[in-house]
Formats: sequence, C-alpha cells, structure tokens
Amino acid sequence: MQEDIHWIQEVLAGNKQAYAHLINKYKNPLYATILRMTKNPHDAQDLVQEAFIKVYEQLRKYDETGTFASWMYRVAINHCMDEFRKKRYKMQQVEIEEGSIVSSDTPEIIFMKNEESRRLERLVATLPEDERIIILLRYVNELSYQEISELVDTPLATVRNKLYRAKKKMRATVKREGGNFHEVSNWR
Repeated sequence: MQEDIHWIQEVLAGNKQAYAHLINKYKNPLYATILRMTKNPHDAQDLVQEAFIKVYEQLRKYDETGTFASWMYRVAINHCMDEFRKKRYKMQQVEIEEGSIVSSDTPEIIFMKNEESRRLERLVATLPEDERIIILLRYVNELSYQEISELVDTPLATVRNKLYRAKKKMRATVKREGGNFHEVSNWR
C-alpha cells in the first residue's frame, strides 16, 4: 500500500510516467475481473484502458482511507456498469482461455481443471449482473465483504445476502443437472 501511495504522490506531483507502475501492478487482475464481467476479451481490453483513464482523471479524489486497489476497482467497476447501461450490454458467451488458469500437471488433471473451470464460468455467467460482480470480486479478486460493499456502494448485509443467493442459485443449477456443487467449486 505504501508503494501505491508513493506512485500516486509522484503522479499528482506531475510525474506522469509514475502512473505506469500502477498500471503494470493492476492491469492483469483488473483485466481478469472485467473479462469475467463481459465474457469478451476485446471489450474487456477496451474497458480496462478506459478504466485506467478514469482512475487517472480521478486520482486526486483518492483519499488514502482505504486501499488504492479497492478504490481503483470501484472506479473501474462503476465505469463498466455505466457502459453496460449505456449500451444495454448483452453478455456474450466466449470461452476464456484456460492457459493462465492451469498448472503443468498431468493431462488428466489439466483436463479436469479445465472442465471444472468452464463449468464454473458457465454457472457464474447465468447469474444476474449484480450477483455475478459480487461473486467475482469475492472469489476471483479475493476481496473482503467490506471491500466489496465499498466497491459496489452497497450495504454490507446486502453484499452478504446477494452472495448467499448467488451461491444458492448456482447450487440449484448444479443439482438440477445431477451434479454436486462442491465438485465444481470450493466456494463455501
């Protein structure tokens, strides 16, 4: 966090090149989050670039009371939500490349991990947008309930309820398909 504050102060002091350090640190996790929201790599790249521009433009508003990462995600997700609303964005079912998700295990293990990951992605994609975002922030970005609450500007109890409902819906879908949710996910 101190490193982030250092680079923010540098940018605010006029060193525009210092912003590259923040972009390099956060571009991959932010891209992963937005990709899971859009299911479209091209749209995700565009939205990440736009989000970093928004963050840069609003950098003076960061007040250092919370983590920079939480604040940045809030700005980025709000930007994405605005874009979704403007364009009445329709989710596209695009398989996410699995190369970055699996390790170099045996072919059987790789296949199983890929299959579980694809199934989980499909389950998450069936959720309403607000629940999908909370699931992604909690389990992909590993944010706390409090951070999610601040990020999506929703009361903590509502975040917990939406997370509970989303997992319940996913469990019901898996059960209808004759499977076990714990085979697909270790989300508790």
